[in-house]
Amino acid sequence: MTAPQIRPAPVKRSVIVKANRQRSFTAFTGNMAAWWPASHTIGGSQNPQVVLEGRAGGRWYERSPTGAECEWGKVLVWDPPGRLVLAWQLNGLWKYDPTFITEVEITFTALRSGETRVDLEHRNLERFGEHAIRVHDAIGAEKGWLGILKIFQAYAQGSDSD
Repeated sequence: MTAPQIRPAPVKRSVIVKANRQRSFTAFTGNMAAWWPASHTIGGSQNPQVVLEGRAGGRWYERSPTGAECEWGKVLVWDPPGRLVLAWQLNGLWKYDPTFITEVEITFTALRSGETRVDLEHRNLERFGEHAIRVHDAIGAEKGWLGILKIFQAYAQGSDSD
């Protein structure tokens, strides 16, 4: 008898940004290093620069102050200013694996108030196998995607994101 496959639900988080859709998308994608938490790194360096290449097939990675690069994934869908899908290629041990992919989809929805609802869904978590529940709980926690989106929200609403 085979063990049942673990199928945790996708992690879904949302924030409302007091900025229009274009500004919100640009703030998210244009300079991740300005808002991504320095504690969320896999390369081990202090103050890495997070880089997202703005095109389908573009890389998503961190660069240390010495120039060393550490891959995170790639851009699967680039559809400004409404949608972005990233391949998260960090396995259950938080190591880059070019053969491993879960998806992070971020959508930017214009609201009547001139604000933008930013929805994030991290899916295909069952692919983490035996690490699925632990990873789900980590990325679903306050210091996971919700905390990251709150930091982004504050950045996108501030004058530094222009």
